[in-house]
Amino acid sequence: MQDNSYKRHLLKTITWRIVGTIDTILLSWFVTGDAFLGLQIGLAETVTKLLLYFLHERVWFKINLDKNGKTLDSRKRHIAKTITWRVIGTLDTMSLAWIITGNPLSGLKIGIAEVITKMALYYLHERAWYRLDFGIKKRREKQLNLNDE
Repeated sequence: MQDNSYKRHLLKTITWRIVGTIDTILLSWFVTGDAFLGLQIGLAETVTKLLLYFLHERVWFKINLDKNGKTLDSRKRHIAKTITWRVIGTLDTMSLAWIITGNPLSGLKIGIAEVITKMALYYLHERAWYRLDFGIKKRREKQLNLNDE
């Protein structure tokens, strides 16, 4: 059976970017009061975040152990992924918003607002993808073996 993890991570990257971009556009519009600036910030981060998110997914795909060498519980893992992604994502959004608006305070406000909204959205996105078997060879094989017993 072929490993489809790259396809999974690519599709997961795209679905998250759609959710994340809509959230950023709305938050940026709300903070700046300018729909066009919101759109500029959201579209700019689409480019940077597609690459950053894909790399984040690949790193976490290879990390599956806690300090004691045991496999991480899925909820703890998803919380850890949520936190690491949010740090990367917020720094990226704050920087882009500052550059596009020319105002560091706008970047800070948008970054703070998105910490709250994006962590909740990302956790829900992770849980939804956890339920999908697309691109996960081992889990599918394990389930098939359990059904044979």
